[in-house]
Amino acid sequence: MKKTTRKKRTKREYFTKVHENAILEYCTSNCKDEKTALYQEFIQPAFDELVDKIVYTYKFNTLPNIDELKDECKVWLTTILEKFDVSKGSKAFSYFSVITKNWFIHKVKKHNKARLKEVNYEDVHKYVPEEQLTVENTYIEDRSSHEFWQALWKEIDKWGEMEMKPQEEKVYKAIKILFENPDDIEIFNKKAIYLYLRELTGLNTKQIVNNLNKLRAKYQDFKKDWHNQ
Repeated sequence: MKKTTRKKRTKREYFTKVHENAILEYCTSNCKDEKTALYQEFIQPAFDELVDKIVYTYKFNTLPNIDELKDECKVWLTTILEKFDVSKGSKAFSYFSVITKNWFIHKVKKHNKARLKEVNYEDVHKYVPEEQLTVENTYIEDRSSHEFWQALWKEIDKWGEMEMKPQEEKVYKAIKILFENPDDIEIFNKKAIYLYLRELTGLNTKQIVNNLNKLRAKYQDFKKDWHNQ
């Protein structure tokens, strides 16, 4: 009896490198006809599906007049299209995914303003049932996370080009080793991490903490820019 093999279901990417490049060309072009062609053929279809996926994934479809809101969001994305700046290290997919989520979160706040003065995305679960925020499709989150770590790694490399004091440089290089070989290191708690850093750097805990704080400050600046893009 023949065994039937099921084909592994693959995730369909609707926002590909082609669409990324189309947005870059749109932002740098001075030709109105070229920009129109790029928008109609590549950018608009990507935006349409992106907005629909965000609404479905985070259950924003519970908002009233959601179809009108989706259309309004797509128009708004068009008005800010040229603000995308690739030099900041983010990909177009992540950039427009974040601002689309934030746009709908603002609509949630506005709709619930009687009982909701200010809320971050992480706090939405307090007002929306947890099961409504849980979906099987994790494509958007997976891809956004991947692009975040890619951009962070590039940022960490840039830190190495900056002038550092000897102790700070030792801690920086040790941190890079941890990032480069996460699967080869058996670390289960914060204390173990410090012990490992002491072995790598030859510094005491106080020296490590002082220099780690400088790297933390750089990371916080990067993270803030990423989430505010």
